[in-house]
Amino acid sequence: MSGNVTLLSETLAKAKAEDRAALIAYLPAGFPTVDGGIEAIKAVFDGGADVVEVGLPHSDPVLDGPVIQTADDIALKGGVKIADVLRTVREAHAATGKPVLVMTYWNPIDRYGVERFTAELAEAGGAGCILPDLPVQESALWREHADKHGLGTVFVVAPSSKDERLAQITAAGSGFVYAASLMGVTGTRASVGAQAEDLVRRTRATTSLPVCVGLGVSNAEQAKEVAAFSDGVIVGSAFVQRMLDAPDHASGLAAVRALAGELAQGVRRTP
Repeated sequence: MSGNVTLLSETLAKAKAEDRAALIAYLPAGFPTVDGGIEAIKAVFDGGADVVEVGLPHSDPVLDGPVIQTADDIALKGGVKIADVLRTVREAHAATGKPVLVMTYWNPIDRYGVERFTAELAEAGGAGCILPDLPVQESALWREHADKHGLGTVFVVAPSSKDERLAQITAAGSGFVYAASLMGVTGTRASVGAQAEDLVRRTRATTSLPVCVGLGVSNAEQAKEVAAFSDGVIVGSAFVQRMLDAPDHASGLAAVRALAGELAQGVRRTP
């Protein structure tokens, strides 16, 4: 299977044609178990998510806040492996036909082997990867193999990125650009703020790729705020928190399905 990034691009274009932002959800693989994580992703899609990012749990997650770190710890203690991440992608995509990305730090891919990982991710139906800690100037090997297998490469830009740097990053990426709304780690915030809007404006000046905003969005009101100026709204910690707070797995699935529904209304920019 190749050209998987095309499905991602088409999904984002469809949302734009409907005059709304896309809803992109994040959940780690293996949380609370591998099977349970797959069920959670299906529930989020069922609730209204357009795209899901599957997190590859890592022992040193520099971008992730305490909520996602907690989920990663549970997954790692459960023995989650890259094969489980790929299975999660395969089953979630096969069940829904919707784009599924992997969000991962570079070290696990480097150890696994770039050629092997890209080939297996494409075979699983994955749309591509978000690589928060891979510098663009060191990404040629990854992009060569990702392009060969039709995978998108999503880079992260931050409010601290200068315009020249933004242009370098967006020129190398595909699928969409992940705009981190603020400096710091993932987690819910009281306000997503003007920094994000300025970053989206500056990023759009360098690229025709969709610009999607993550870090800090946790409810429909914030989703609506971000949807007003971005192409996609990325929500992770709020979904993970619902799963952590639930008294049992069935309640957790119901909670993330409901949250996806609320956020899907928020990104629709209705007055």
